Amino acid sequence: MKNFISMFLMTSLLLGGMTFTIGKMSVCAASKNRIETAQQKQAQLFGSAKNKLAATDPDFAQTMDNFIYGDVYSRGKLTEKQRELLTITALTASQTLDSLSVQVQAALKAGATPVEIKETLYQCAPYVGFPKTVGALEITNKVFKKQGIKMPLANQSTVTEATRFDDGFKVQGDIFGAEHIAAMHKNSPANQKHIANYLSEFCFGDTYTRNGLDLQMRELITLCAISTIGGAESQVKAHVQANINVGNDKELMLDAVTQCLPYIGFPRTLNAIACINQIIPANA
Repeated sequence: MKNFISMFLMTSLLLGGMTFTIGKMSVCAASKNRIETAQQKQAQLFGSAKNKLAATDPDFAQTMDNFIYGDVYSRGKLTEKQRELLTITALTASQTLDSLSVQVQAALKAGATPVEIKETLYQCAPYVGFPKTVGALEITNKVFKKQGIKMPLANQSTVTEATRFDDGFKVQGDIFGAEHIAAMHKNSPANQKHIANYLSEFCFGDTYTRNGLDLQMRELITLCAISTIGGAESQVKAHVQANINVGNDKELMLDAVTQCLPYIGFPRTLNAIACINQIIPANA
């Protein structure tokens, strides 16, 4: 009996060690795959260019590259083009423009047209302000010039001074419901009606009605821009509902916010996810 117990314990230890070894091998294999995935993605987007921190902060550079391009870029159902346009959105909204030039080049490699890139930046303006948008445009224009892209690009505007309010009101209604928008205008205090008018005229009339991006992509950009700036959770929730209304599902919204994570950090990402979960139940 004693020999049986000894053999059982030894076998258990051996099997335990084997299981642990296999577990380590599995983790190592997964890590290797993640690193290889990151390297392949970087080569696809940036060619031979390396992280500029590799020479001075190699460990940090590797951690950053592996997380962004090995983890974040490899999950979800966003297209490569969508990923790059949303990355440009996050960089513009957070005004971390040092990285914008290489991401604009990556967006072009991912299949985004110059018009789509410019329209992404224009879409940010009502939510992050003109100065941030101008800063991003100046960098983008330098990239375009270097790439031989002739500017100005074709005009994508569809409204006139006479139609911008009505056209904006209509697209607002299409997204949020015409009755809701009519009530917003009707119930705005006299000293705040100009804000309701500006929303219809500028945010939706001048911006949302433009060609170059469809309504679904514009709403994803808006969601990411508002999530990036922080402190605008009520607007995030409103645009979660707007995304649903234009046909973007919860998984796509979670993918979009996750794409922004490396550039905006966990707190604002988690705040955005909480907003999504408030509008759409967590297990939906």
